[in-house]
Amino acid sequence: MYVAGLVIPVPEEKMDAYRAWAERGADIFLRYGCLEVVESWEDFVPEGKETDFRRAVAAKPGEKIVFAWQVWPDKQSLEAAEARMHEDGVLDVMGEIPFDARRLILGCFAPICVAGRE
Repeated sequence: MYVAGLVIPVPEEKMDAYRAWAERGADIFLRYGCLEVVESWEDFVPEGKETDFRRAVAAKPGEKIVFAWQVWPDKQSLEAAEARMHEDGVLDVMGEIPFDARRLILGCFAPICVAGRE
C-alpha cells in the first residue's frame, strides 16, 4: 500500500466545481490502478497555536480546506500510472481549476501502521 495525500485550500463558493473536478480525477485515477480516492471537505479545522491546516496552505478568508488521499497498491504502481496518464493526456487540465494549485500540498507516504483494512 502507498498513499498520496493532499491538503488544498478551496474557495467556499467553488465547492460544487471542486466536487466535479475531484470526481473526474477519481474516475481517472481508479481507471489507472488507484485502489481508493477520498476527497473530504472541511467540517472542523481548528486554529492551532503553532501551525494548522490553514497556515500550511496559506488559506485566505472564505476558503475551505480539502483533505484528500489516494491509496495505491505500491509506489511503483503510482509512478507507472502517472507516466501513463501523462502520456495519454488524461491529466491535461480542461477549464479552470477551482483552487489555487500553487498552495496545494502533496506528499506520498509508505504506511507503517494500518488498522481496519483487509
